[in-house]
Amino acid sequence: METYESIRNWKELNITNFLDDIVSLNDFHDQVMIKVLEVAIKKIGSPPCDFSWFITGSGGRLEQGLISDQDHGIAYEIANDENDVYFQVFGTEISNGLYEVGYPYCEGKVMSSNPEWCKSYEGWNKQLHDWMVEESWESMRFLQIFYDARVLHGKVGIIHQLKTSIYDYQLQHQILLSRFTANVEHIKNVIGPVGQLLLERHGLYQGCVNLKYSGFLPYVNAVRLLSIREGIVENSTLVRMSYLIQMEEYTCLLKNSERNFSDLLKYRLSLSQVKSYSDTHYLQFDKLSKIEQKDIKRIIKGGINLHREVIALMKKGVRHGI
Repeated sequence: METYESIRNWKELNITNFLDDIVSLNDFHDQVMIKVLEVAIKKIGSPPCDFSWFITGSGGRLEQGLISDQDHGIAYEIANDENDVYFQVFGTEISNGLYEVGYPYCEGKVMSSNPEWCKSYEGWNKQLHDWMVEESWESMRFLQIFYDARVLHGKVGIIHQLKTSIYDYQLQHQILLSRFTANVEHIKNVIGPVGQLLLERHGLYQGCVNLKYSGFLPYVNAVRLLSIREGIVENSTLVRMSYLIQMEEYTCLLKNSERNFSDLLKYRLSLSQVKSYSDTHYLQFDKLSKIEQKDIKRIIKGGINLHREVIALMKKGVRHGI
């Protein structure tokens, strides 16, 4: 495939073959994005030095649905004027290529076209340190986004080292964990006074459950917090859970979370008749069977409880093993 158009056609022709399995679907998304990277290199010429191209967000965590927006960045080996210019052009080409293939631009501009997300390894070290020192709400959000980074091309170890620097810093400056906790402490209230789900009341998605905010975020944010606390650099929420549950402190806490989150991913896969990225977040509640409605309530309530307990644990400041 030599053009973005040909990649898009191939993607649209084949993606429906991968909607029964979240692992296969995310592997397919990886293949598509790597093909975009290859075409971008052919268009602007070979990179002047080694680099790592990573994706983050749901892609970084291997949790994408049928339609996914862009979340990605570049870390290159050597910083100089020539390389800085090349990778900025390269990052912009990748972002535009992904858009042409069917991946909407990230509204938060977490893309290789943004200089904030396209830096040398040295530049990334400085950037992460600056964010950690700054401790603003936005810098805490960016650090957590970076912690979900997964390399699609280049040296995996470099990104792991950068993530480890976040862990090492918070060991010496526990205020950082407090800032992370405050950043994700508040979640959307989706449980009513008698335990019912509060569905969308107005607009295009009236009567729907917002799976992103009521389902995924409580699990993802809670498990990421614990992973940063323990230095777990793996990306997938399920893999992070599997590591954490082996630690005595978290065994009971995460008892049902793996099952709940696996089931949640299956419901995301069920959203295959969608036309936009926003559509992939909303599940029509009244079209579910009674068993499925009960299932969704279990999953969402489990996430809210996990989130609440993790926030309480983080506020206590008791570290595993101490």
